[in-house]
This record gives sequence, structure tokens and C-alpha cells, in this order.
Amino acid sequence: MLLPALLSIALVFSLILPAWVAGASTTVTLPDDHFINHLAIDGSRLASAMALNTPQGNVTPMVATGGFHTVGLKSDGTVVAMGNNYTGQCNVGNWTDIVWVAAGWGHTVGLKSDGTVVATGDDYTRQYDVGGWTDIIQVAAGKSRTVGLKSDGTVVAVESNGSGQRNVGNWTDIVWVAAGGYHTVGLKSDGTVVAVGDNEYNQCNVGGWTDIIWVAAGGYHTVGVKSNGRVVAAGADEEGQCNVGGWTDIVQVAAGEFHTVGLKFNGTVVAVGDNQFGECDVGGWTDIIRVAAGFLRTVGLKSDGTVVAVGEMYWGQCNVDGWTGIVQVAAGGFHTVGLKDGGTVVAVGWNQWGQCEVGDWAGINQTAAGGSHTVGLKDGGTVVAVGGNHYGQCNVGGWTDITQVAAGGSHTVGLKSDGTVVAVGYNPTRQCDVGNWTDIIRVAAGDYHTVGLKDGGTVVAVTDNDQGQCDVGNWTDIVQVAAGWGHTVGLKSDGTVVAVGNNEYGQCDVGGWTDIIKVAAVSGHTVGLKSDGTVVAVGDNSSEQCNVGGWTDIIRVAAGYEHTVGLKSDGTVVAAGLEIELAKWNLGVIEYALTISSTPGGSVTTPDEGAFTYNAGMVVRVVAESERGYRFVNWTGDVGAIFNVNAATTIITMSDNYSITANFEEKPPVPVNWALIGGIIAAVVIVGLVIFFVRRKRAAQTKGG
Repeated sequence: MLLPALLSIALVFSLILPAWVAGASTTVTLPDDHFINHLAIDGSRLASAMALNTPQGNVTPMVATGGFHTVGLKSDGTVVAMGNNYTGQCNVGNWTDIVWVAAGWGHTVGLKSDGTVVATGDDYTRQYDVGGWTDIIQVAAGKSRTVGLKSDGTVVAVESNGSGQRNVGNWTDIVWVAAGGYHTVGLKSDGTVVAVGDNEYNQCNVGGWTDIIWVAAGGYHTVGVKSNGRVVAAGADEEGQCNVGGWTDIVQVAAGEFHTVGLKFNGTVVAVGDNQFGECDVGGWTDIIRVAAGFLRTVGLKSDGTVVAVGEMYWGQCNVDGWTGIVQVAAGGFHTVGLKDGGTVVAVGWNQWGQCEVGDWAGINQTAAGGSHTVGLKDGGTVVAVGGNHYGQCNVGGWTDITQVAAGGSHTVGLKSDGTVVAVGYNPTRQCDVGNWTDIIRVAAGDYHTVGLKDGGTVVAVTDNDQGQCDVGNWTDIVQVAAGWGHTVGLKSDGTVVAVGNNEYGQCDVGGWTDIIKVAAVSGHTVGLKSDGTVVAVGDNSSEQCNVGGWTDIIRVAAGYEHTVGLKSDGTVVAAGLEIELAKWNLGVIEYALTISSTPGGSVTTPDEGAFTYNAGMVVRVVAESERGYRFVNWTGDVGAIFNVNAATTIITMSDNYSITANFEEKPPVPVNWALIGGIIAAVVIVGLVIFFVRRKRAAQTKGG
């Protein structure tokens, strides 16, 4: 029993004695004064650098994308927008003096240089009731919500408040805000994060996040970038949108409905999550300085001021520039098909269901493109089809003696040489009930109806006729027919055009057309080819699909849901749509100089020391490394755009000319810790005594025995 007791005594003394010795010591270890003094990040630094970006009258270009529209802020403070404009969300043409833009589901918000805010679009929950806002330095837009960050670090918001997403009135010390589907996120100056609103998927569980420099809010998830370039995420992950743990060197993130996008320090982009519309196909992007994520799309701003996009409405259906030797074109929902003069076929665009997999087709003499499928008529009168087959619209393998094919939203129609018609696919509105038709010389297929032209110039049509699209019984002298979503178009022998059915977008306003030789119709627009090779179009132009006014030398036209295609007499192809118009955007280029230096004791290794030129809006990563015996202190100079002046590795956002210096100092000598030394000596002495007495006792016991 003596040995355990002595060891316990030794342990107690080894703990007590250093404290006693320290009480007599004259040397103590002090905390790092520079760390204490510079720990807090200035609350206005990030906001002033990223929002009020109007040095020398210039504005840093940026992009934003919402439910179905995309917005661009130009360097002159004006704004451009394209896409769905059903609620006026793209009516920004008269905006000026704007320094920041945000896009919600159906509305657009602009921050003016004087700190006031403008908005346009859907206002059913008062999301653009921002007329009284002042002193705002950044804005964010959710599905039906607008959020404003004030210069004092407080936050305001407007919208209905069903999930508490507007409960930001008590927030303080905020430097950045983000608005998701039904939740709102705020980044605080100390790098922590707060969130309110819908938390069904734990998207507001960000209380433990630290060292965050950027936040983004998606439909049902939240994403944060840490100062070391790593990324954290919380919330819904059924599509893998939170699988960002392996990302590195990230300087900005954007969150869509079901996907997440990250901008890397080198200007490349990564993305995870739902990719059914190609919204994550960003692998080839380079030279990007900002990213934005919308409902089902991703938009990137390049350093030269141009813009790229992928995803919904940007499937590449207009990528026909290199096509040659084409003799016929067809336009589907979001894809384009070209028949070459040798009977082979090419296709571009949305390919989720394999509708563009026509590379092995041969001996084709006509093609048709539906909502998600492609049909080819072979020389022998048989038919092939690829793509979506949910309703059997591709079950054409047994067809024979076919002379023409047409493809609707989810059904396929074939005209036989004897003038009868066959059809397969979706049929709840009776669009496939064509078995009794006879004497037909041409067919057309809309989304939910089928039209037949008879050899006498009259027309028949079948569907439930809810839009009046089948009211063609009195038409005469028709030479060609076309069918859209809910309207029908007929070309008369004299070159005039008639149309019936849904006219919500003016797609039936063709009464004044003359000298037309071909017509095409789909969804909400109608296209006419004139005898002189020019083209006219009316109807929905939300995707710029009616911008065909400059086309010449066209011999055939086709219309997709959101694009129009024209075949030129030389076998090349032109297209109109969002992709074409977006390619014309240039938001401007502003260059700023960054001068970097250091004090003795270290150097700046990234990007280096000296003078560098960057385009406005670029996020530059700077890294300072100390020499042996020295330590990094802080950054000085134009530190207003540096996120953390105390961090050796940090970022600076280029919104002006900046000069910064990395400061180093000698490490203080390591003090002699007499308390520790005394404790060790005492412990050794006590243990030695224990061993001595134990051995002495054992020797006595041995001698006595």
C-alpha cells in the first residue's frame, strides 16, 4: 500500500509546486497583442468593398439570375436583362446609377449609388415595396422577398413572412446578406453567420460556422466560404448540392434551387447538385470573376465583360454556327436538329433523354423534333425515334409507308402515302385520335393537338380545343399548316397567313403578313419565311426567339419552345434565342492596379510583390509568409477591401486602385518558464525519493527474512 500512496503524493506535489514557483517568478507569458488588437473585422469593410463600388464614377460589373431571367449590371451603371418577362422583371432599360443588382423568382432589384433601391416585376407579396429604403449598401432577392443591408450593419426586408424569413429586425453587425427560397442569411463582421426562416431541411443551422467570408442561400440550402478557401453547407442535399467538402481555393459561391456553384481563385468554376438541365456543366469555364445561380441555371461573368451561361434556357440549342451541308432543320423543346445532304443527322441542345443521340442515323430524308424526342423518316418509309418515351411517343418501329412525320410535345404523327395518318404518345386530349382521317397531304403536331391539311386546301384538327386551336373548319386555300402550344397557323396560297387559338403573347397576330412561303409555330410564337429570304416573327419574345429581323437568304425556318432556327441557302444555319443574345452582352471592363509590398521579415508570395493589374470585381487572394524568427503582424495601406487585415492569407476585392503592405516583426524571445522547470525538478526529486524508500524497504524485508 505504501507505493501507491507515495506515487499519489508525488503527483500532487508535481501539480502544486509549479504554481507555487510561478508565484515567485518574475517572467510571465503574454498574449499576442497584435492578435487581440486586430481580431475584429471592420463591420463595413466587406460591404463597402463589394457594394458601394463606385470609385472614380465606375461601377463593378456583375450578373444575377432569378427564376427564369438573367440580369447584368454594366460598368456605366445601367442594367440589362433577358428571359421570362411575364411580370415585368426584365423592365430595367431605364435604370441608371445602379451599383448592385439582385434577381428573385419573378422580380429584379437594383441598388443606386445614393443608397436607395428600385425594383420591378412580381409584387404579389410586396417584395419590391422598397421605395422608402435609404442608406442601403447591398441587396439580395429571394423567391418573393427583398433584403437590404444598411451601412450601420442592420438589415431590412419586405415580403410576406410565413416562415419567418423576414425576421431580421434585430440583426446587427452584418456585412453581407443572402436570400434563399424561404430563408434569409446574414454574415457578421466576426465571420459567424445567422439565419432565419424556413428550416425544414436545417438550412438555417449555421450557428456553429466561423471564419466565413461569403455566404449564399439556395432554394433549401445555405453555403459558406471560409477564409482558407474551403466551403461548408447546410440544408437539403437530396441532389448532392451540399457535397462541397472537398472544394478548395474557393473565393465565391452561388446557390441555386438544387445546385451549388463555386468560383475558384484561378478563375475556373466547380458545381454540384441537380444537373438535369446542364446547370452544373461549368467544367470548361475559365477567366470567370463572378458566378450567379438561378432556379435551374448558372451564369458566369468573364474578366473581359462577356457572360456565359448553362442550364435551363441555355442548353446549347443555338450552337449551330459550325453546321454546314444542312438541307433541313427542326427545332424541339430545347434542342435543334439538322438533316445533312447525305442523309445523316446532327443535333445540339438539351439531351437529358437522349433526344440528340442521332449520330448513327443514316438514310434519313426528313426530321421532326418534339418536346423531348427526335423523329427521323427513312428513305424506305420507315421511321426512327430517340429521346423521351414516357408516353410511347418513340414507339414508331412498326410504321411503314410513311411520307412525312411531325413531333408534338409528347406525341408523334406520321402521314402515310395513302393519305391516312397514324399517331402514338400522349393522348389525354385526343391528339392521337387521327385514325379516321383521310385525304391528308400534310400534318403538324402541337403540344397537345394535331392538325391535318387535306388535298383540297381545307384543314382538320383534333384535341379538346380548350384554346380554340382547332377552330379551323372554315379555312380554305391552305397550303401549309403549323401547330404551337395552343394555337394553329395556316399559310394560304396567296402568301397570307391565318391563325386561331391562344393569343396571349400575340402569336396569332399574323393578319398583316404577306408574301409568306413557309410558317412555323411552337409554344408562344409564330415564324414566317418570306419569298425574299427574310423572316418575320410574332409572339413571346422573352427568350429573344423573335429577334430574326436581320436574317437574310433563309430557305427554311423552325421554331422551338424558346428559340428559332433558320436554314440558309448555302447550307449553314442561324438561330435566335437567349444564348445568341447573351453572347452579345458585354458589361464593360474596368482595370485597377494592386501594388503589394512587405516590411523586413517576410514576403508576399501570392500573387507576389510589385504592381499587378486586375479587372474590376476580381477577388484576389494574397498570402504573406514570414521568415524564420519573424511573424506576420497585419496588412496596412488601402485595407478597406481586404476582408481580414489580421490574416496572413486573405482576399481583396478589386473595386479601385489599391496599395497594401504586409507587416512582419521579430518573434519575442521565448521566456524561461521557471514554473515548469521547478515543477519538473520537484517531480523528479519526489519520484527519486519514492524509489529510494521503496528499495530501502524491500532490502530491509529481504534482510529480515
